[in-house]
Amino acid sequence: MKAKASAKVIPQYVLEVLLRLATAGFQGYLVGGGPRDLLLGRAPQDWDVATDARPEQVEAIFPVTYPTGKRYGTITVRLGEAQVEVTTFRGEGPYSDGRRPDWVRFSATLEEDLARRDFTINAIAYDPLGEVWVDPFHGRWDLRRRLVRAIGEPRERFREDGLRMLRYFRFQSTLGFKGERRTMQGIVPEWLVGVARERIREELDRLLLGLAPGRALHGMTASGLLQVILPEVAALRGLAQGSNHRFDVFGHTVAAVEAIAPDLVLRWAALLHDIGKAQTKTADERGIHFYGHEVCGAALARAVLQRLACPRERTDRVECLVRHHMFYAGPELTDAALRRLAARVGSDNLLALLELRRADIVASTHRYDLAWADFYRFKERVAALLAGEQVFSRKDLAINGNDLKAVFGWPPGPKYREALDQLFHWVLEDPARNRRETLLAYLHSLYDQGDEQYGKNHNGENN
Repeated sequence: MKAKASAKVIPQYVLEVLLRLATAGFQGYLVGGGPRDLLLGRAPQDWDVATDARPEQVEAIFPVTYPTGKRYGTITVRLGEAQVEVTTFRGEGPYSDGRRPDWVRFSATLEEDLARRDFTINAIAYDPLGEVWVDPFHGRWDLRRRLVRAIGEPRERFREDGLRMLRYFRFQSTLGFKGERRTMQGIVPEWLVGVARERIREELDRLLLGLAPGRALHGMTASGLLQVILPEVAALRGLAQGSNHRFDVFGHTVAAVEAIAPDLVLRWAALLHDIGKAQTKTADERGIHFYGHEVCGAALARAVLQRLACPRERTDRVECLVRHHMFYAGPELTDAALRRLAARVGSDNLLALLELRRADIVASTHRYDLAWADFYRFKERVAALLAGEQVFSRKDLAINGNDLKAVFGWPPGPKYREALDQLFHWVLEDPARNRRETLLAYLHSLYDQGDEQYGKNHNGENN
């Protein structure tokens, strides 16, 4: 690991902020994730600046500023289209609400400011103008050791902000690091209870998209943290599946999360796809069974994601994937049945279901040869389906309600939906039927008799 970061990596607008602070006689350092990622050779996502200038002094130096967190010493500086958060060196009081300090004291020293942070790897400061590193807690050494370690007493850090316990595991996932044992021993899961659910979900999102989500999930279970956040997933630990599986249900779930593509919908679906098994397990002389676990799991998945204030679209898609992940993919599946599956889940979810099935295979069975053979045959059929004529919803039909009104004279009403439903299911049997003339002829064969009386009744006549 290089102890010297190239200024070429740092955007010009960030260097301009530091230069203006220095010209005005103040110190300026990059802090937080920026120095950490520079040392790791990663492209930093955020550029935060710490300074000994007071908030009002920062406002005087830069012509365009916003007091986004002035009470806590943070001023957002705008240069052109770019923005940088500039925060005054500070010390902090206790965190009574488990999120923000009760009071802050502006400090003259960078070292005191770094001491209030969570982990040593996030308490490194860098001055690219003078090429000076400040690392009072040996964060660079921990980066070399690939270790996540709390600053000072872990319990004090976690008591200040319970979310830091989850961040401890999130950094293990996103960086592929191990966690220091002493830091893990400082975790008290109950301290997470009062943390806002949106903050918890945001950390879980980052954790699931990381390089090593399995390491984090196993660690969260061992610490008791998963039982507080996701008890439905924690309940899978130790739940046996039978001799044809390599893992218990929790181990299988973790393996599926790591095997699936790094997409939020897919990783949440992998994490939750088997949570119904804890409630549906039965056993008899033929073995262990989980009948209907996908239906139970879909309802549980929706409840979990709603509890975490997950966006509705993602919640809907994950529920759909969990509900249908046991789809039959054998050679006996007819083309019409495949089209019906595509219609139920939608084309995007059909591709996602394929990816979930692939990860499920990787994470479960010893008989890869048979499972892979069925999977790839089914995948080829799906590719052919998507490349051909697509009728996945009533909107894809060659006619609509306006045609029904124009041709049959029907007023808007339940007959519209009834007719379109019949057409949709008829076309699923053979997509070549999706031609306007063909559909209208089919409707004439179904509805020509009695339509005159239907129209009169629904226009209010003869009533």
